[in-house]
Amino acid sequence: WLFFSLAYSRGNYREFLARWRLALLAAIIIPVVLLAALDQGLYQSIQQIANTEDWVLSLTPVGKGLSLFFLIGILLVLTNLEKTFRTTVGTMRWRIKFVVLGLCVIFGARIYVCSQALLYSHVILSLSDIESGALLIGCLLIAISYLRTGRLEVDVYPSHTFLYNSITILLTGVYLLTVGSLAKIVMIFFGGDTAFPLKAFFILLGIVGLAVILLSDRVRQATQRFISRNFKRPLYDSRKVWSQFTEKTAHATDPASLCDATTKLISDTFNVLSATIWLVDETEKQIVFVASTALPSSQTAQRIQTGAAAEPFLTHLRNHPFPFDLDETIEPWAAELRQTNPANFLKGGHRICVPIVAAERPLGLLILGDRVRALPYSQEELDLLRCIGGHIGASLLTIQLSKKLLEASEQEAFRAVSAFFAHDLKNAASTLSLMLQNLPLHFDDPEFRADVLRGISKTVNHMNHLISRLSVLRQKPELRSIPADLNEVVTAALGRWKTTPEIQLETDLQPLPKIQLDPEQIQNIVTNLILNAHEAVGTRGQIRVQTARQNSWATLTVTDSGCGMTEEFLRQSLFRPFQTTKKGGTGIGMFQCKMIVEAHHGKIEVESQPGKGSSFHVRLPLPE
Repeated sequence: WLFFSLAYSRGNYREFLARWRLALLAAIIIPVVLLAALDQGLYQSIQQIANTEDWVLSLTPVGKGLSLFFLIGILLVLTNLEKTFRTTVGTMRWRIKFVVLGLCVIFGARIYVCSQALLYSHVILSLSDIESGALLIGCLLIAISYLRTGRLEVDVYPSHTFLYNSITILLTGVYLLTVGSLAKIVMIFFGGDTAFPLKAFFILLGIVGLAVILLSDRVRQATQRFISRNFKRPLYDSRKVWSQFTEKTAHATDPASLCDATTKLISDTFNVLSATIWLVDETEKQIVFVASTALPSSQTAQRIQTGAAAEPFLTHLRNHPFPFDLDETIEPWAAELRQTNPANFLKGGHRICVPIVAAERPLGLLILGDRVRALPYSQEELDLLRCIGGHIGASLLTIQLSKKLLEASEQEAFRAVSAFFAHDLKNAASTLSLMLQNLPLHFDDPEFRADVLRGISKTVNHMNHLISRLSVLRQKPELRSIPADLNEVVTAALGRWKTTPEIQLETDLQPLPKIQLDPEQIQNIVTNLILNAHEAVGTRGQIRVQTARQNSWATLTVTDSGCGMTEEFLRQSLFRPFQTTKKGGTGIGMFQCKMIVEAHHGKIEVESQPGKGSSFHVRLPLPE
């Protein structure tokens, strides 16, 4: 069960299993060691409780130790299940809610039985009725979850940080303290309670019913509306809502993290199970998926409304920056939005689209669907959603401007570093000058001549290295574009490349029309990508070079089977100057490639996973 709690519904379960491997090993070994080493058995005797038909088994020290061990194990299981449940939101939480609740009932009964055994040093046989009842209730809850969802899990990615504020630990601690105190009172003043197991079973039923009610989205929403309708107060506390948004989104430094936090907050605030954010890619006139509480992570590569087809939609967002009913909109672009944002429930109500606009610029849209009880949105809620859309737009615009400011600062720092390159070149020139001055005086000395040749060779190599790096210090490369065949340019670059037999170099060059490009600069890109791929695969591996036509782009792809790169390095460091993972690298090569590609009005994209290799896609525009 500990193994199950670490793996259930977790997309990154392998990491948790690796971190908990010692605990899993202990869960297998410790019970066997206790029984084998002490050789006392679990029970000392069996006896009937006076004036009752109930029987008890007296525990040995080994039995007490195993009961304590099982109690700790159950606590770890429930804590992990709680962590998984608290990580989910919206539709994902709806799918696993009754599974987690059913397991909590089963293991809650086990905590009760183990605590009674530790408290009295006896196993009360009648308590097996409580465990049987809990097992029945738990299995029913799990069956309900399967029948209403058709599946028992989703993939979530909990943090590795332990939940110090775990409700499981708090409730268990309170329970053990309370049951210990009450048990002593009952035994001292009342002489025990023969009907205690039956009463405990009904208490368990009451706790389960209360948990079902408290976890119900319908009940929570109905309670909010009842208070609003009968006590003459707004449905939402605007101060609380804005403080939550400010607190949860203040640390977002990129659009993805901002949108992810926003969808979770909106799902909880408005009782909406499906909240999805799409952002506008202004360079290609596309609407790109960013975050959702319902759509799977595989959707992240999806793009809709490309090219001229997106213009009417962007115009609508620009001219109507307020929420609207997506299901009642008859515009052509609305059909594609409905298709890419399907409803999970037949009675989930109409989908609402909230434009994300800032400074009269359409930045994206927020789509809400699958609302609990399919309740329509009030005017108060629509006004609040419009304010939230504006808040997200302002935050996105701030992130974009901050990124541009950071890039400008990096460029300025980059130009400042060129002074150090110039200083190194000056030192190298001074070294050569000194050698030339001394050469006439010591020309007849063979040892001096050999030393001079070594010094000249070393200095020239150093200068050539510096000069090759200085060429990327300009804001934009100077291009000498001519109509050329990309395949011929790639073939010429590969013709100068020599690889080892252990590294397999494959090519797949599809026919392409001639495009405007600078052959020398593009050859530099090919050489740089091949060099990086060679260093990534090491002494043995595969490198594949492909060209193809994809829509309006001529695409060059270089794929390797090497070590790959982390998502964090791709996002934060790959195309920045002086950021490198190679020993002795300068961190300029990929920055130079990006500048050359952008000077050709193209773009460069990267796909990589640690241990699985990388793929670099250079896209150059085809003539219209």
